[in-house]
Amino acid sequence: MRKLLSSLFLFVSSTSMLGLSPIHAQERTGSITGTIADASGGVLPGARVELTPTSQLFVSNGQGQLAVRDLAPGNYKLTASYIGFVPFSTDVKIAAGQISHVNVVLQIGTQNEVVTVPGKRERGEVGAINIERTADNIVQVLPAEVITSLPNTNIADTVGRLPSVSLERDEGEGKYIQIRGTEPRLSNVTIDGIHVPSPENVRT
Repeated sequence: MRKLLSSLFLFVSSTSMLGLSPIHAQERTGSITGTIADASGGVLPGARVELTPTSQLFVSNGQGQLAVRDLAPGNYKLTASYIGFVPFSTDVKIAAGQISHVNVVLQIGTQNEVVTVPGKRERGEVGAINIERTADNIVQVLPAEVITSLPNTNIADTVGRLPSVSLERDEGEGKYIQIRGTEPRLSNVTIDGIHVPSPENVRT
């Protein structure tokens, strides 16, 4: 009986120690939370964040939020970057059991600061690239500058400029959209979330 009680005591003690270990681990490390946004307050999903000297890389989520856990206490440098914006760096001190809040505001890059992207394109082609890069599904974006600079007569002509999109024409005018060879009736067009009726009631 004494041997059984000793074994039971050892089992309960071991279980208690295992249950406490995650808490102790959290007390020995710190965390970083924050948001990556532009100067207007718009969040930047998919922003690249690097921590040095550990050289760890992270990406902000769809709401521009960042969460980094289990960091050893110490001093870090956080650098955030996004296509078309000037990279931003700040020093962050991590304390055991504490959460450091870092809200990053990125400024739009000029032509001198971003060599491959002219400053006037930050809300056009660069914005389109960022949307395509961070989307959860296959997305192709036509910037407003492209739409207004071309002689499009209707929505079909505009969308027809995208890869994998072909048009059915009636008397030379694009009317129906085919995406990757699917039937036109399976395509649907919305603008800012509003459904655009098809040219004929039989087309949806």
